[in-house]
Amino acid sequence: MKESFIVDKNGFYGDFGGAYVPEILYKCVHDLQDTYLSVIESEEFRKEYHALLKDYAGRPSPLYHARRMSEKYGCRLYLKREDLNHTGSHKINNTIGQILLAKKMGKTRVIAETGAGQHGVATATVCALTGMECEVFMGATDVERQHTNVERMKMLGAKVHPVYTGNMTLSDACSEAIRDWCCHPSDTFYIIGSTLGPHPYPDIVARMQSVISEEIKWQLQEKTGRDYPDYLVACIGGGSNAAGTIYQYIDDERVKIVLAEAGGQGIESGYTAATFHRGTVGILHGSKMYVMQNEDGQIQEAFSISAGLDYPGAGPMHCNMAAKKRSEVLAVNDDEAIRAGYELTRMEGIIPAIESAHAVAALQKMSFKKDDIVVLTISGRGDKDVETYLKNKNLAGEYGNF
Repeated sequence: MKESFIVDKNGFYGDFGGAYVPEILYKCVHDLQDTYLSVIESEEFRKEYHALLKDYAGRPSPLYHARRMSEKYGCRLYLKREDLNHTGSHKINNTIGQILLAKKMGKTRVIAETGAGQHGVATATVCALTGMECEVFMGATDVERQHTNVERMKMLGAKVHPVYTGNMTLSDACSEAIRDWCCHPSDTFYIIGSTLGPHPYPDIVARMQSVISEEIKWQLQEKTGRDYPDYLVACIGGGSNAAGTIYQYIDDERVKIVLAEAGGQGIESGYTAATFHRGTVGILHGSKMYVMQNEDGQIQEAFSISAGLDYPGAGPMHCNMAAKKRSEVLAVNDDEAIRAGYELTRMEGIIPAIESAHAVAALQKMSFKKDDIVVLTISGRGDKDVETYLKNKNLAGEYGNF
């Protein structure tokens, strides 16, 4: 029987996944496991979810034929424009679904972690929409470099908690959110933004984001006469936009999957977030996955110019796929991502989030045939990263001369 890369009934993707949680959260997690499928597969949920995606988030997002970039890279390149969603990224797809689930479960308070701030903004947005109390945990380093998103969250009514442990980025924000959840298990729903955490969160997030590849199928059919690409390309930190991009093609062997993780200053530099290149199997934030850790199992800090990709692990679905060679993961360094972001800006008039720029940079590491159809997800817009781009324009080569 052909192997599937979708989660099994026990919450595992091959050897990865599961639910490793403290006793105080055992009931919360198991209640969610017992409830989520019956809710999200119900007709009532589907109608409300898809109505909000259409009328509130602005879906479907366009699939744009990038003609100049296609000519440069010798393929037929299409960009899935998640940057055009309400709040500026793919994150809204997931938060709409999870806030509806939270309400069905009778929760009155929502918490979330965020790195680049896009998930925090998307969570604060749906909490404002539904009148739910919202608190967001964000590493102090990210609070500083993503100041605009912090102010957006506050405008939306969220309370933002800077986290000062570790290197004060995404992993530390996750840890602090879980600590809060342990203190408020009965009334609080934790909206996780990536395909991370204990089962069923990786499956929930992947399902909520699968609308991306659902749309790619019919959009490609309209534009090319077939409903599958030769290549799918996306950036990966925790893995939510990547999961959404590949979900409907995960078992389709005609489609090659290439993911771009954050190499930071280089995978051998010690300042990297390249989990697939530097990690070993461990447990982090309730899930078994590849983790950057030392010989004693202590988590090593991740480093990246991208606030959304500097996580020292990767979602269990992606770990299983990489381990079994279903996907290829390329490490993209900070300077390569900056150059790629400027390149897309100058050649197609689209300023991508630095996270998405990592995916664009992966094109330089790939070889195509002229008729290859390549779909690359632009997971977020680059407004939040303009200061970072400007500070590092010396890395952009010819595109930085302005």
